[in-house]
Amino acid sequence: MNTMELSKEQRILRLMRKTLGNIVKDVTPSGGRPSPLSENTVRGIKDCFSLIPEHERELAEALNFDQAKPYYADGNQPNAKVVDIPKPNK
Repeated sequence: MNTMELSKEQRILRLMRKTLGNIVKDVTPSGGRPSPLSENTVRGIKDCFSLIPEHERELAEALNFDQAKPYYADGNQPNAKVVDIPKPNK
């Protein structure tokens, strides 16, 4: 699998997570009413939410992508340095 295919798969996973989250928000009842979703559906949604990041980690490993560091699409790191700004005295 090449980098372009992996990147596309990562975008698909991101979109799936966002869409699934929006569906959950839309069907979540308010005021203590019962959920319109069955227990099997809720379990399936939870399983999807746990599998998506697992697969994202696998894709990141395939790309030799260190998730602890920020990723820049052009591959260049910014030249900025962190500057400590002291708080003014009151």
